[in-house]
Amino acid sequence: MTNKHEVSRRGFLGTAGTAAAVGAFAHPAIGAVKGANEKINVAVLGSGGRAQEHLRILHRNMKKREGKPVDVIGICDVWDGNEDVGRGLYYSAKKVELDAEGKDKDRITKDYRKLLDCKDVDAVLIATPDHWHAKMSIDAMEAGKDVYCEKPMTHTIEEARKVAETSARTRQVFTVGVQSTADPRWKMAHKMITEGKIGHVMQGQTSYYRNSNIGQWRYYKLSKDMTPRSVDWKMFLGTDFGLAPEMPFDRAKYAQWRCYWDFGGGMYTDLFVHQLTHLITAMGVRLPRRVVGAGGLYLEYDGRNVPDVATVVADYDEGCQVVISATMCNDVQLPEVIRGHTATIMFEPRANDGFRVVQQKLEGRPAPPGANRGEGGDKFNPDQPREDTYALWAHFLECIRSRNTETLCPAELGYAAITTVNLGVQSYREGKAYYFDKETGQPREADGAWAARWEERSHLRGKPNQVIGWKAGTEGSLLEPPSYQKLEGPWIDGKDPATA
Repeated sequence: MTNKHEVSRRGFLGTAGTAAAVGAFAHPAIGAVKGANEKINVAVLGSGGRAQEHLRILHRNMKKREGKPVDVIGICDVWDGNEDVGRGLYYSAKKVELDAEGKDKDRITKDYRKLLDCKDVDAVLIATPDHWHAKMSIDAMEAGKDVYCEKPMTHTIEEARKVAETSARTRQVFTVGVQSTADPRWKMAHKMITEGKIGHVMQGQTSYYRNSNIGQWRYYKLSKDMTPRSVDWKMFLGTDFGLAPEMPFDRAKYAQWRCYWDFGGGMYTDLFVHQLTHLITAMGVRLPRRVVGAGGLYLEYDGRNVPDVATVVADYDEGCQVVISATMCNDVQLPEVIRGHTATIMFEPRANDGFRVVQQKLEGRPAPPGANRGEGGDKFNPDQPREDTYALWAHFLECIRSRNTETLCPAELGYAAITTVNLGVQSYREGKAYYFDKETGQPREADGAWAARWEERSHLRGKPNQVIGWKAGTEGSLLEPPSYQKLEGPWIDGKDPATA
């Protein structure tokens, strides 16, 4: 590859592509359409723990057991790997039957650019630490490769915007590996919402609680043979590309990188993205307008940077809110719900159990706290895929063949998710609330304008904004003021407004 790759983070983002509208495209997209039996060749960039699941699906299930025309023809990783830990370069190459000493030698590499140079590579899986996702995604799309990128889509908001722009401009097929987007409940719920079945959408709530007696992500094993001789530490950091600062080699920062801000965002980006992506799909919102994040390191004092308790609250121009909360030290979940004015959607913990739509009892006087526990309601239970990651791959490969860029989790959805959670990170770390400018893609410190905007709408007796795809008019979106409200209003010059 040329030295165009050897630029700073700001440099590569600035040259990643011209600004382009990010949105839906007509299908099939323009480009060569592969036949049903034409093989799709995949190269894997990053062969850690998550990548092992992808290799199992692509090689053992799809290729070996089902005989589907897909093959893994190259592996890149910065660590040699070993059998005990069960990941790494040569371990993974052996797993997919690549010949490390013979014909596949040049396709087993610690430099991903060598795989992007291979003309017979159709698509790449990116399963590296987060701080590499954007550069690899953009480089791959610029090289004419389709991209399956593990979540989160990127490390920063600016990177996410550039990936989305590059995806739109190059029209390469791109998807983010958020497993839950293979669950049909979210799109079914969205259809019901846009038809006015729960009235104006007020709030979405989700969580990702879990526990461990050794600390989150510390269960990724450290191995004595992880050394500067077996790990290309400079490439891992990405210092030549401005991706992370120089620092001494550290096994924990290599193998348990999710604990450190330089490489990831802890539960904000690793776990919240899972839940937020499908929740905003169902609600019909994307980029937030105002975000605040809270939390702290309250128990896991083990040298990490990222908090073990976190909550993000995001407000949207559509006139609704999302709450995402978690702790890494207790696994009792908050229920996952979408609250509308006339009904509530209650998602069951197990995908196979579907969701319920529980009607609100609207009266002039509110019910006391605790009266409504979300019980009962009409149940909906769409058929689930046999395996979510398998379903994501099956759909992605189908999109490659048809050149359909509307994958289950396209770049514009990944951009919305990473923007929201990263603003939460920024808020938590800097102690400020943030606005997000959708036109410029830039955050700024929040002020009182948000509250003032909604107060003004109330004073002007305005109507609610609605979510993406809304087609139910004012159904479930207006109040019914009691007759005595006609008595309200200021007394000007001593005159009763009720007689005006």
